[in-house]
Formats: sequence, structure tokens, C-alpha cells
Amino acid sequence: MTPITPTTAAPASDTPLNRYLPPGPMLDTLGGAQVLSIDPGAGVVRVAFTARPEFCHTNGTIVQGGFVTAWLDFAMAFATMNRTGGASNVATLEIKVSFFERVGPGQVVVEGRVRRLGKRVAFLEASLFTEGDRLAATATSTAMLVPLQPPAAPA
Repeated sequence: MTPITPTTAAPASDTPLNRYLPPGPMLDTLGGAQVLSIDPGAGVVRVAFTARPEFCHTNGTIVQGGFVTAWLDFAMAFATMNRTGGASNVATLEIKVSFFERVGPGQVVVEGRVRRLGKRVAFLEASLFTEGDRLAATATSTAMLVPLQPPAAPA
């Protein structure tokens, strides 16, 4: 797996995320996204997110499950984008999430994997780890491949 070294020297359009995603508030809304590693051949990515206190219920101690699901879904889609060399994104047909432990505020790391890639359908998996590398949630998904258009240049 290729570790990603963040650098301020690279143009914004040449970051791993911006190759496939247009700039916008989506990732900020999800707590940011920092690409930790990419293995395009294996279809595996690792992405870190910040679980902010405002994502939590139960007196700010447990992240709402929709955020956990979104992080898992994002990692699976991003793994597909990298596995296909930017040719495809995915439209999720179904997703199953299993929650093993609570996720509290702090950094989480999500590993997304392409298990099988067909001509029109992808079978995907993801695992979410909390600090201390504790497995907190997993997901499996069946997704339809969708042609990916390059991000539009800013007007």
C-alpha cells in the first residue's frame, strides 16, 4: 500500500481526493478526510476522519450512526475510484453496517476495499477503527458502477 505524504507543494488539483472529487463542503461536513494510503491495484484505501463532538448524542459521547455509515460508504466509493483509475464511481444499491463498539469524538480511520469488480456491479467492504486501532464498525455494499466525470474547473 502506498502511504500518502501530505505536502503543501502539490497543486490542490493534484491531491488524491481532488483527482476524483470536486472541491466543496461535503468532506468538511463529514469531519474532513485525510488520505493515509492507497493501493489502486488491490483496490484498498485508508482515510482518516475527525469525529467532532457535534456529531455525537448521549451527552457528546457517541457519534450518530449516520456519520459512521457515511465514512464507511465514502471509503468504499473512494476505493472503487482508485481501483478503476478514475473511470468509475459507485451508486450504492445496498449497504449493511455492523456496529461493534461505540465511536466517540476523535480520529477514526476507515479502510475501504473492493472485493470484486464486475463490468456493472462492485462488491465492497469497509472497516472503521477508533484510536488504538480498535475495530468499531464494518460495512459491506453492493454498488452499481457509474462513469466518473472529472471535476469541473472553477468558474
